[in-house]
Amino acid sequence: MKCPFCATDDDRVVDSRLAEDGAAIRRRRECGHCSQRYTTYERVEETALFVAKRSGDREPFDREKLLRGVRSAAKNREISEDALVALVVSVEEAMRVLNRDVQSEEVGLATLEALKALDEVAFLRFASVYRGYDDAQDFAREIRNLEKTTAPKTRR
Repeated sequence: MKCPFCATDDDRVVDSRLAEDGAAIRRRRECGHCSQRYTTYERVEETALFVAKRSGDREPFDREKLLRGVRSAAKNREISEDALVALVVSVEEAMRVLNRDVQSEEVGLATLEALKALDEVAFLRFASVYRGYDDAQDFAREIRNLEKTTAPKTRR
C-alpha cells in the first residue's frame, strides 16, 4: 500500500478486524517512513453478472430493473419494500452461484418461484407478464396449478 500522506510503500499492518458484517476486512496501517496511520479495507471483488436475453443480446444483471418488475406485480399488496428487496437480492445471489452468464429465463423462473412463496397474487401478476398470458384460460390454468401446490386456507 502507498501511504496517503507521503506516498511511500513501506508500511506495516497494526490491526486487522472484520468489518461490514464480515464482508470486508478493516486494516490499520502505519507508514514506516512518516509514521502516519491510516485505514484500508479489503473486500472480495464481485465479478459482473451477465444475462443472456432471448434475442441473443447480453447485458449486465440489473437489480433495479428486476425490482421495478416485482414492485409492479406487488402493487397494492400487503408486501413490504424490504421483502421485495430481499426477494430480488436472493434471486441475484442464486444467479451468482451459477458462476456463469445466466439466461433471462432462469432469472424469470427464479423470480416466479420466490414470488409464489411470498404472495400468490403478485406471482400471478408477474407470471401474466413474464409468460405472456393471452386470455382468462391462462390465468385459470395457473390458478389450478397453484391450488394443487398450496394447502387450503383455514377459516377463522
